[in-house]
Amino acid sequence: MTAFIVFALVASNQLHHSQLVTNTQQFPECTIADSTSCYHFYTAPIQPNSTIPQTEQERFLSAIAKNLTTIPQPGTYEYILLRAYGAAFVDQDPTVKFPTTVLFNNEQETQGFQTTLIMDKVNNTNNCYLQKSAATALNKARSLQNIPLKSGYGASDCTRNFATNLRFWQKYANRYTLDKVRQGKETAILGVVAPPGASQHLWGLAIDLRVSNSQQRQALYENGWFQTVENDVPHWTYLGVSEANLQNLGLKNKIVRGITYWVTPI
Repeated sequence: MTAFIVFALVASNQLHHSQLVTNTQQFPECTIADSTSCYHFYTAPIQPNSTIPQTEQERFLSAIAKNLTTIPQPGTYEYILLRAYGAAFVDQDPTVKFPTTVLFNNEQETQGFQTTLIMDKVNNTNNCYLQKSAATALNKARSLQNIPLKSGYGASDCTRNFATNLRFWQKYANRYTLDKVRQGKETAILGVVAPPGASQHLWGLAIDLRVSNSQQRQALYENGWFQTVENDVPHWTYLGVSEANLQNLGLKNKIVRGITYWVTPI
């Protein structure tokens, strides 16, 4: 019953930031790599009759409330997408921007969001851009270790437009697949390719990489990059916090065939 109450509060946008138990404050002199000095977790003032988040689901819904003010209803297509790709919304970096919905319906909506972003180039790539905070963190990780892009150089590994997202979907899915995903009958495809308008790549917060050793992974972890889409091995998401803080934000550690993913608990 407690989880339902908290979910209802978040879903109706009545859970205000002052009610969140776990929050972060970033000091100007810190770096993500030095996470112990960067992020100070504190107990925010609790409003009367508010519920302290205890379960993973409660912590996750509280953590994403400022970035996604309207939570999709369970059982809907948008909720299925939030379950698959919603880990990114825990990012506490105030310079990172998120869409107001988990799904863009067309190129116009996608471009409308992307034109509001402050972007920066990933060093030594061909036209590969990410949101500035994400690019800065990735460039730092790549300065510590040789971490190639999946394709080796290309823009399609980074921020994509709606047409590119659609092209990848059509490569892996047939004309019946999307209907099955909408009905909740097919979810395995979500770890291979995102449905049109649903990819984290549209937000400028995801990149496909070739990672083959623990040193590369550690460099990415230390700079706020994690794998969040189960079974999508090349796909990395910028979360902007230290690994030690991910459970505080409600994400679940799940190991699949030796790969550690941080997935949503919904």
